[in-house]
Amino acid sequence: MLKEFTKMHGAGNDYIYFDCRKGELTDPEKIAVRLSDRHKGIGGDGIVMICESAAADAKMRMFNADGSEGKMCGNAIRCVGKYLYDRGIVSKTELTIETLSGIKHLKLYPEHGKVQLVRVDMGAASFDPKALPVLLEGEAIGRRVKVAGGEYEITCVSMGNPHCVVFEDPDTVDLEALGKKFENDPLFPERVNTEFIKKIGKNALKMRVWERGSGETLACGTGACAAAVAACACGVCEYGKDILVRLRGGDLVVNAGESVFMTGEAVTVFSGEVEL
Repeated sequence: MLKEFTKMHGAGNDYIYFDCRKGELTDPEKIAVRLSDRHKGIGGDGIVMICESAAADAKMRMFNADGSEGKMCGNAIRCVGKYLYDRGIVSKTELTIETLSGIKHLKLYPEHGKVQLVRVDMGAASFDPKALPVLLEGEAIGRRVKVAGGEYEITCVSMGNPHCVVFEDPDTVDLEALGKKFENDPLFPERVNTEFIKKIGKNALKMRVWERGSGETLACGTGACAAAVAACACGVCEYGKDILVRLRGGDLVVNAGESVFMTGEAVTVFSGEVEL
């Protein structure tokens, strides 16, 4: 069966998008593994299904490159908003997307009929260890613990999915080795995304990310949000101010308060057909 797809990215975080409003894919886990391969597939950090929703304008399901389903993806949801608007499926610039982490509100910024930027209300961040989960008593905010074969000062934040933020120079960290250790440490029973960050300005951070199920990616929207929230909680940045998060694939702007807002690009790379 031939199936149309569109490859899109947000700050270099690329996924393969399928319009599944008339029926979801069979075995999306296997499809994600096969198509995400950058040599024998289309290449991407995973696949995204755009589905019908009874509660929102659309529903997003995202599967990582290893086939595991993610509850939320900040870069992917921006691209879903662009997909819906650019193709005339929705005509409004404020819409809602259902995810496994709840319904998210998007504001689209089109130019010449095409969406360029999207702002997402990512909801409230949580430091509750049960929300991540992380096997610690009490919140972990700038907390020194034994993890990943060493001792690190970590801040654990849930943005609908689990994040562990570490103030470690992203330019010098051995991300391949350390990222795997954090992801699979017993401290995180459902694995974890790990952000290594440093301050590069008054309200600016540099970040590299190791995503559970995908490895290092060029960007991570929820990770950028978690990094900004952690920086504010640790007194490095200011709540209620726009925080620039510089990633390998581009920049995101995060404003952390009672709710966390993230703004960034959404880009169509190409469309085609693939045999499923």
